[in-house]
Amino acid sequence: MFMQSGLDLNPKELAQRAESLIRHSSNRYLTTVRIAFRAKQRRFDDFDGLLDDSMIKPVQRAIVELSDEQDQPDLLPG
Repeated sequence: MFMQSGLDLNPKELAQRAESLIRHSSNRYLTTVRIAFRAKQRRFDDFDGLLDDSMIKPVQRAIVELSDEQDQPDLLPG
């Protein structure tokens, strides 16, 4: 995955992931809130020094993570 390699995100792919999240959601508002909440969590993780790829903005990282969770639910723990 490109997030771990520290490479820049492709803006077109990021837009496609965001559109996919919205398209597959039953409530666009709740999806937007989930993205914002996840981004806020990642922002604080960056401040704590827990994440190495701080070159990626928290909102971008949140979109990628939620998109991966949507596309590959078998990767989730539990």
